[in-house]
Amino acid sequence: MSFRDIREVAGSIGFEERDLDVRGRYRAKISREVVAAAGGPQTGVRPAGARGAYVLVSAITPTPLGEGKTVTAIGLSMGFWRRGHSAAVAIRESTLGPTLGVKGGGAGGGASRIVPLEECLLGLGEDSHAVANANNLLAAFIDEALMRRTISIDPWTVQWRRAVDLSDRALRHIVTGLGGHANGVPRETGFDITAASEVTALLALSRGAGDLRARLGRIVAGFDGNRPVTAEQLRCAGAMAALLREGLQPNLMQTAEGTPAFIHTGPFGNISHGNSSILADLIALPRVDYLITEAGFGADMGAEKFFHIKCAASGMTPDAAVLVATVPGIKSHTGRYHLAEGRAVPLELWQENVPDLEAGAVNLTRQIQNLRAFGVPVVVAINRYETDSAAELRAVRALATETGAVAVAEHHAFARGGDGCVELAEAVEEACRLGARPTGRLYRPEDAPEAKIRTLATRLYGAAEVSWTAEARRDLERYVEAGYGGLPVCVAKTHLSLSHDPSLKGAPSGYTFPIRGVRLAAGAGYLDVLAGDIVTMPGLPSHPHAAQIDLDAEGHVTGLV
Repeated sequence: MSFRDIREVAGSIGFEERDLDVRGRYRAKISREVVAAAGGPQTGVRPAGARGAYVLVSAITPTPLGEGKTVTAIGLSMGFWRRGHSAAVAIRESTLGPTLGVKGGGAGGGASRIVPLEECLLGLGEDSHAVANANNLLAAFIDEALMRRTISIDPWTVQWRRAVDLSDRALRHIVTGLGGHANGVPRETGFDITAASEVTALLALSRGAGDLRARLGRIVAGFDGNRPVTAEQLRCAGAMAALLREGLQPNLMQTAEGTPAFIHTGPFGNISHGNSSILADLIALPRVDYLITEAGFGADMGAEKFFHIKCAASGMTPDAAVLVATVPGIKSHTGRYHLAEGRAVPLELWQENVPDLEAGAVNLTRQIQNLRAFGVPVVVAINRYETDSAAELRAVRALATETGAVAVAEHHAFARGGDGCVELAEAVEEACRLGARPTGRLYRPEDAPEAKIRTLATRLYGAAEVSWTAEARRDLERYVEAGYGGLPVCVAKTHLSLSHDPSLKGAPSGYTFPIRGVRLAAGAGYLDVLAGDIVTMPGLPSHPHAAQIDLDAEGHVTGLV
């Protein structure tokens, strides 16, 4: 496969070479001058001079099959070019944890992917390394302050953890400071995967260098009584910002058909807000007819956070939303098929079974309703398998339309690239013309945090009640007393169910949604709420993807796909 020079890709949407910091033939960072110009004060629902429609891509609740959300987002951007419109896709950076662990890289697949693949999956790691270094610098400053007593911090209120861009379960819970006074104050802590770091989250939400610096300064390291102790007070925020100077610049790459792809920041959707950067959107939108951005995992997760957290910070709202689904994925939500990473898919899942599809479609219809609750037109995109029967496809169309989707379109992006997404692009064009009236949020900023969480649990997840551990209530009360009660909430829960329990498929209801912890992410601008057994440091699976990756004698990386 031959790739376009990145200067040519950039020129297709109006960039000049001076707008780029070129990093080889196939990747560039957008220059600091362009970043500074794009990230000015909020101007409403669009950046100044914007011409493009803004399209959100989300999905039904994920299954181990993979619904193809990134494949769809990339394919849709290429489909618009096939229809004579300029377009770009904005996605999160792949991180090493998933790339080397359970799911592989998040750069699409087949004829609908980012190229060169190894550059995308491995070459962008400099941004994650910068985030981890900034994160860990603050951790070092906190431990130094505790040892030297240069500033008063109650060690029991310190929730800041170190970060590493790998899945390493042995680092979830550790003890630091062992070996005597010269090695610090002994205390229990742990590591988060870098994609779960607050630094990753706030980098994605920053509008420029000044905003980034201010957000870093607002990070709360711990408390002195009820008084928050910030990174600014620890005199650490300035150095953190310096480490992130280049990380603030979005990466520009290309799709398999040479169309522009903005790849920037990588917060997970189950343990963070799950969206790529505001800056990438602000830079791209004035230069294209259509900008497609993807939110992590299902519509109850990344898409909800897109509206409540990302849109609140950017001032923008989408013109339409695309909900990705597959026929096998819908059928698996019956719970009748045993799917797990590393296990063979049951053969019967590929066979026609309309009753199972209709039973599993409760998840599809709930996620359509979840997106419609935010006031945007919803297009259902069926990511096609060759085994999908005509009867099953008719059933999906009927159920989606009855639930309020404005259109249902099949696509073949994986096999045919942009040519396989022309029908979907046409449907999204029509949806954008309808004129969205986004509500923006399901709760008000002034609502109590408990009320915000209950709204999400009952309206989006299907719960009847919310329960709290004593520790979670104690921490939340501290944050509210310190003045952080008006922040939005970012729920960290399993991505494999609408509920907190990955074994509950379809659209569970009537259960109690358990809150076991609350962390304050004051720099990112939200309260991080931990539900169920969610962990912020994944572990490697029994068959990690890294085991198949190698380097050949010519220096080519093999085994990434």
